Amino acid sequence: MFARLSTYQGSPVPAEGDLVAHSEEIVRQVQDAPGFRGVYYLVDRATGEAKSLTLWEDERSMQDSEELAHRIREETARREGQHVVGVRHFEVGFSHLEP
Repeated sequence: MFARLSTYQGSPVPAEGDLVAHSEEIVRQVQDAPGFRGVYYLVDRATGEAKSLTLWEDERSMQDSEELAHRIREETARREGQHVVGVRHFEVGFSHLEP
């Protein structure tokens, strides 16, 4: 499995700020990409830093989704008043989620 980690910076997010307002739309855009396995969106409300982590079946699937990912990143950042700080790619060494 492979992962793309995108980092964003924006204004701090108020405690009552909605973090899932556009989540269904974003997932809908990416979920049909071949090899897509999941997504996490991480936010530090105090600093306004956010990260999205997408998981891919293999490196080829991740590479093939670059254009789609770039478009979604830019649209999301613009809508949320953020800017994209960076994008990194990793091979997943292991994963574990409790049921």
